[in-house]
Amino acid sequence: MRIELHLLQNFAPSNLNRDDTGAPKDAEFGGCRRARISSQCQKRAIRSYFGVHGLIPAANRGIRTKRLLEYTRAQLQRPGRDDDAISRAVTAALAGGGLKLDEKNLTQYLLFLGASEVARFVEVVDRHFDELTKTAAPAAPAASGAPVKATTKKAKADAKTQVPEAVQRAVPALLDGGKAADLALFGRMLADLPDKNIDAACQVAHAISTNALHALEMDYYTAVDDINNDTPGADMIGTVEFNSACFYRYANLDVAELIGGYRDEKHTCTFGLQGDVELARTTVTAFIQAFIDAIPSGKQNSFAAHNPPSFVFAAVRTGQPVSLANAFVKPVAPGRNKDLVELSIEALDKFYGELVRMYGDGGLTYSAVCQMADLPLNNMKPAVGTIKDLIAGVIGAAFPQGGAA
Repeated sequence: MRIELHLLQNFAPSNLNRDDTGAPKDAEFGGCRRARISSQCQKRAIRSYFGVHGLIPAANRGIRTKRLLEYTRAQLQRPGRDDDAISRAVTAALAGGGLKLDEKNLTQYLLFLGASEVARFVEVVDRHFDELTKTAAPAAPAASGAPVKATTKKAKADAKTQVPEAVQRAVPALLDGGKAADLALFGRMLADLPDKNIDAACQVAHAISTNALHALEMDYYTAVDDINNDTPGADMIGTVEFNSACFYRYANLDVAELIGGYRDEKHTCTFGLQGDVELARTTVTAFIQAFIDAIPSGKQNSFAAHNPPSFVFAAVRTGQPVSLANAFVKPVAPGRNKDLVELSIEALDKFYGELVRMYGDGGLTYSAVCQMADLPLNNMKPAVGTIKDLIAGVIGAAFPQGGAA
């Protein structure tokens, strides 16, 4: 069973997601430039929303960090232990799991770990602390004609053999996802431990504007010194690029993949939320709410573009997930009697009808639409009054009688 969310969201002038030059991100679609908000940016906003609004308990959220040593140091403080001993123990434990800290005591890449995975890692280090502090520090790869990748891999293997076998078994074993909702939703990749990778239960598309992006706007700003205000002219001058666009946003979520803990004739899903259906209900509810409500934080102090979606269409189906982005291959332009949002809604509704006529409804078991303008629709039905009603309908269809469909 899959859940799909299709949103139309018109933002006032803003710069919610910047590229490497500081300009709002964009992309070419349908032969013209469109404003864009990356999927990574949206996921970050969603994860932050989970915590800020308490939608998912901290014990069931993930931590993305390169500073695992710094994060766990306080939890490993005991009488008689100094920071140097803790650093040696954590470094050795990570080496036992096939991971490595660099000269700045950072992991080589961002680790995405469930809170309970981190807690169990601390327990392993604490239990084997004395043995780990006696482990030889990993040696830096020797200069040779061998490729850097090969020498680094050998150094990790050598470091691992120095660690007690109990730790070598325990560290990889604890990397089971830890029932972290955001980790199960968005997945993770551990380059050194590929068997601990977790497939994402959710896919989030880059948001693209329904309208063409003709040009970036430029805000030229100045600032004056509050103390030396007798000097003519500005004490600081700069520019900020921005745009305004109506975005089509799309995501889909595989409920069975999220729940996890199952095996069938096609494949095995041992991660996810390890079969916890009630936590999956909570996670799906939180995800839908956050996907609708969460707005990226980029340059918000300068633009305050807090514009909620004008249109939300949700579908629950057993078949192939389908994006409706092609409704906007021909960019929408505001008309004399209808604005950009209204015409975008009409284009989306028309395309959905054409899609269903050609391919069928894809095993549709539930759908609902909620909109501000209350425009007449021919294909996206039925209408519900509030987002709360829409979410309740989706949850009821995805988890009939409390279980997963």
